[in-house]
Amino acid sequence: MTGQMPQTPPMPPLPEAPAPEPEPAPAPEAAHAPEPALDEVPAAAAAAPEPAPKPERRKLRAALRWTAAVLVFGSLGAGVAYGITEQTRTDVPGLSTKGDGRWVYPKLTMPVLPAGAELPFDKGNPGQIHYASLSALLLPAPEGAKVAPATGGGTNLVSADRFLAEYPEDERAGMKEDLTDGGLLDIAARSWTMPDATSTRIYLVRFRSGAFARAFNVNHLGGDLNANLLVNGVEDTAPLDESYPSGALVPSTERNVYDEAAPRGPLHVRHAYITAGDTVALIVQSKKGTASAVPFHQTVVLQNQLLG
Repeated sequence: MTGQMPQTPPMPPLPEAPAPEPEPAPAPEAAHAPEPALDEVPAAAAAAPEPAPKPERRKLRAALRWTAAVLVFGSLGAGVAYGITEQTRTDVPGLSTKGDGRWVYPKLTMPVLPAGAELPFDKGNPGQIHYASLSALLLPAPEGAKVAPATGGGTNLVSADRFLAEYPEDERAGMKEDLTDGGLLDIAARSWTMPDATSTRIYLVRFRSGAFARAFNVNHLGGDLNANLLVNGVEDTAPLDESYPSGALVPSTERNVYDEAAPRGPLHVRHAYITAGDTVALIVQSKKGTASAVPFHQTVVLQNQLLG
């Protein structure tokens, strides 16, 4: 981020996208159809190499399996560790509150895929496409949250400009050009505010393939020890969050979790990126004073699970 923002207010609720038409989840054979043009930006063709197929993931007969995040806290409260256990993909419980700051999320279920569609990291899906509805892959708000109204006719689809509003203004033009030329399909978002005034915003940015998503991540978002591109509200630097549990990993996905360094302004801002196949997720959580690490880590883990 160029310059400081000493009085950055919390981000407003997500506004209506410029009338995007909700579309059904793409059929497997249409995975590489041209992306819709963004407002006021001419479409341009861009080529990116298709990713090499990932190693074949184990297929289960009765149900799709995935890992569910379980938080385990030390008895003295000095450290936080997250264990990963395997559960059926259609039955992933929300994490319960045990007096340690965790939020109560609703029971999570994976959306039904179109007939014949494969999971994003299966061998038969070299483009690493999520065939589920993008809005269905958004983490739901936890219990007690005040949720911003859904946009895009209830699909939670938003414009590229709304996503880019999370970044400094002088960065947006180049990012928007790369989104337009780099295979952007659509963006879904959800935001909420908790009773303690903690604000959370999640964006899922879907591209035509995993190669396009990784290219955008490398070109703009990065994965260095400090965030190369700061989200609004960060005063100076945002180093990697060393307290994020190293064991909370989802196979075939990547995540970079950042925590704003002190001294901070009126807001404490935490943010994270998840790259999962054709989709890049941005998660921003902020609060006046101090934003707790526990609900932020919990939110990142669960959103990562939904995309894995």
